[in-house]
Amino acid sequence: MKIYNTLTNKEEDFIPLKEGEVSMYVCGPTVYDFMHIGNARPMIIFDTLRRYFEYKGYKVKYVSNFTDVDDKIIKRANEAGIEASEVAERYIAEAKTDMKAMNMKPAYKNPRATEEISGMIEMIEKLIETGHAYAKNGSVYFRTRSDKEYGKLSNKNIDDLEAGARVEVNTEKEDPLDFVLWKPKKPGEPSWSSPWGEGRPGWHIECSVMAKKYLGDTIDIHAGGEDLIFPHHENEIAQSECANGVPFARYWMHNGYLKINNEKMSKSLGNFITIRKINETTKPQVLRFFMLGAHYRGPINFNDEALKAAEAGLGRITTCVENLAFLAEKASDRAENDDEKALLTDVDKCRADFEAAMDDDLNTTDAITAIFNMVKLANSKATSDTAKSVINAVRDEIIKLSDVLGIEAAPQKDDLAEEVEKLIEERQAARKAKNFARADEIRDELLSKGIILEDTREGVKWKRA
Repeated sequence: MKIYNTLTNKEEDFIPLKEGEVSMYVCGPTVYDFMHIGNARPMIIFDTLRRYFEYKGYKVKYVSNFTDVDDKIIKRANEAGIEASEVAERYIAEAKTDMKAMNMKPAYKNPRATEEISGMIEMIEKLIETGHAYAKNGSVYFRTRSDKEYGKLSNKNIDDLEAGARVEVNTEKEDPLDFVLWKPKKPGEPSWSSPWGEGRPGWHIECSVMAKKYLGDTIDIHAGGEDLIFPHHENEIAQSECANGVPFARYWMHNGYLKINNEKMSKSLGNFITIRKINETTKPQVLRFFMLGAHYRGPINFNDEALKAAEAGLGRITTCVENLAFLAEKASDRAENDDEKALLTDVDKCRADFEAAMDDDLNTTDAITAIFNMVKLANSKATSDTAKSVINAVRDEIIKLSDVLGIEAAPQKDDLAEEVEKLIEERQAARKAKNFARADEIRDELLSKGIILEDTREGVKWKRA
């Protein structure tokens, strides 16, 4: 598999540190509000990468954090007259609800910054001991120039950075480029005891410590949105490598920006959209399918038309899977013939195309095309006369590859489904007895529940409106 490594600015063969194992750290949300659809993109992309690694047989250790102490959280808490921890606790729960709706696989660990303070203090002490950091008036700063490779991820020139840093000069700092590792306590803020007094950690140190604790000094993949390359990920590299003395992450992956109707999403523009808001009117799977429809490194533009197109595309897959299940009920258990063997060969080629796309820097766009090609084969060549084993093999393959993308192609059986099937049986019996009034009554009853019946030559099919 090839992955585009932001650190080297090129595609590279992915070779994990340990054979058969992959360690991944993905920067998670700051929990001060409901997550927006910009948060959804890296979550969906890198959950899909994790799923594909598992599909290929790797054991994946996937860690994604919650930043639960931050200026925005504190501001929200002070406005509401509650503790910052209450704000964080509420929105961690809301984030988990949204993550479940997006079919995110549970992480190996979702560490919280406030639970890892001792590790942060320990790393800061190590940086001070080795001359990479210094304390001043209750603050601790990282000596940026002490890291000779600073800027290697973002390709930032340190002299250019210095010119920009002088716009807002902090007289406490030895150098305008130095960044904060520990902040002194302010009124109305949560704080923890430290060798430098009461205070709280800076943002960048959090991820360095959590990645080290749960995955090791050197990890395979560190990922997140393109907006995190500088300064967050650049600073993570500097403090981690200066503290640990080894490379931090071997592969750095970043997804592109998301726009709303070709504009940057922001509350001031009134185009700030939460995941929860989208899911109120659209099935959560549609948002995931939309995000995977473009290559992860490029920008993606969100609008109503694009979401409707994603809904239609997802519907092609789920409808095909439902139709195949329906055909399998009618099909015989006979042996497959030559035409059916050819169909299975074509399906195998689609699977190979899917894998080739995913191996090419997680090209989910072409991977979806491979699934659509499989759907097209099924729709054109599978009938109730096709051998049951062939129908089931095609259906299983579509479901399996869709699952790699985090898409549930097979409808989940529920109480309503059982009720619908019983009513369909009753309607069929009514029609056979020429009791058309009752048959029509049942159709109307199902329609009121949002169920549409379709009479086909193979029998009655149903779908949700």
